[in-house]
Amino acid sequence: MSSLQQVNPRVRGIRVSPQSTLQSLAAHITHQITQGVQKPFKEVIDVSSGDLHKAGMKPISFVRQVLAVCLYPELLQDKNLPQDVRLRAQRLLEACDGGSVGSYTASSGLLYVQQSIAEFVTRRDAGVPSYPQNIFIPAGSQRALMIVVKLLVSGEGENQTGVLTPTPCPYTLPMLLDEAGVTLAPYHLREDRGWAVDLEELQLALKTARGCCHPRAIYISNPGNPTGHVQDRESIEEVIRFAATEGLFLLVDEVYQDSVYGQGREFVSYKKVLSEMGQEYSETVELASFHSLSNAIMRECGLRAGYMELVNMDPVVMLFADTMLCTDISTPVTGQLALELMVNPPKPGDPSYDTYKQEILFSQVTLAQNAQRAWEFLNCLPGMSCQKAMGGIHLYPQLLIPPGMIEQAKILGVEADVLYCQRLLEEEGVFVGAGCQHGLATGNYHLRLCILAPPGTLEEVLARLSSFHLRLLDRFPHHDRGVKNGQLHPNK
Repeated sequence: MSSLQQVNPRVRGIRVSPQSTLQSLAAHITHQITQGVQKPFKEVIDVSSGDLHKAGMKPISFVRQVLAVCLYPELLQDKNLPQDVRLRAQRLLEACDGGSVGSYTASSGLLYVQQSIAEFVTRRDAGVPSYPQNIFIPAGSQRALMIVVKLLVSGEGENQTGVLTPTPCPYTLPMLLDEAGVTLAPYHLREDRGWAVDLEELQLALKTARGCCHPRAIYISNPGNPTGHVQDRESIEEVIRFAATEGLFLLVDEVYQDSVYGQGREFVSYKKVLSEMGQEYSETVELASFHSLSNAIMRECGLRAGYMELVNMDPVVMLFADTMLCTDISTPVTGQLALELMVNPPKPGDPSYDTYKQEILFSQVTLAQNAQRAWEFLNCLPGMSCQKAMGGIHLYPQLLIPPGMIEQAKILGVEADVLYCQRLLEEEGVFVGAGCQHGLATGNYHLRLCILAPPGTLEEVLARLSSFHLRLLDRFPHHDRGVKNGQLHPNK
């Protein structure tokens, strides 16, 4: 037994996530390729997590130029850089203590950046006011969520804090909530309705949860991760009324708010809808909304910054949130500065505006076209069906896995969709996420496929996936490809 296990008994029972297992396998295969081991593919393509730069998408020029000047201020004199780049860098450096990105900031973030975020939120929500003191800037939305959840934690056993959690949900969420010491209370999204949030499912989940924990919050992902569902105003109002009636804190993940492309759909924030529902709701329902540099359309995953806005929170609780942020000292300053550029991009007439607009539009168009292309392709494969995404960066197709492979998975002690992903990675060098989720019924298998990648890369992924999938079905010739979970495949 290691010294770590002796010190912390919880380590002995820690769950290794399927994503971590697949990441280790992908790294091992990549190392083998660099060592000259022959594979039927030249490289591993990772479309599991949403790291668009790793997938081959290019960074936004304006962001990188401004950050370059901030890191090396001598470039302020470089006339080859656009004037607005140098002016923005100058303003950002003036906001840093000592005029340097090497300085600490307040635990809640740079005031200048908080002000920019508040102005962005006010513009986004058509004038609904946002205030810098309600904005906190941690190292990503996951860290922000952890802070809020820890503020809610109390009790043990049947009195332990519970959080209503969607199934499926972001693959990091179950382990994050487990680490925070809360009980997951899963509510099922309606796959037959494009992964919609359903009030009856929420009520059923709450009733079930009250037998084993004390539900105090509900987590919502809008646009959905990994489902791609985008809630309309009516659905949001329904959730808010449910939360108000049951006294639940709203944890709203809105990190894909600038990645909505479904016909007739637009992003509407929970805060905006809440503000328009009358004082009964607007002044009483507690809400935390999250956004992230890692998940915005401009995406800078490695810079690690996000923000949360707290609504209707007691000032004393706000102080506790700030105190908990102090344990991180401060979020990386370069990430905070990039966050400011995300919420306050170049404006029409600025020297960098045209290039910025073209680069952002390219990412948005690529995402929308990829979503359509992959959706059509996956629905043409036997034994696979996929709901159409309205936003976000993932598709979440359902798999009909042959019984023989399901038996193999049982023998190996893994979920069948995890084994599917392992075999796909080993045979074709494609790294997709396994769809296994807390609370899903046995026999319901999915994949998580990130679609924000260069079109050529996506085509390569789809070709390799198809090759593997058809070979797999050929290994089980007696498998009925037109039946899924006892019903006819909807596309066959």
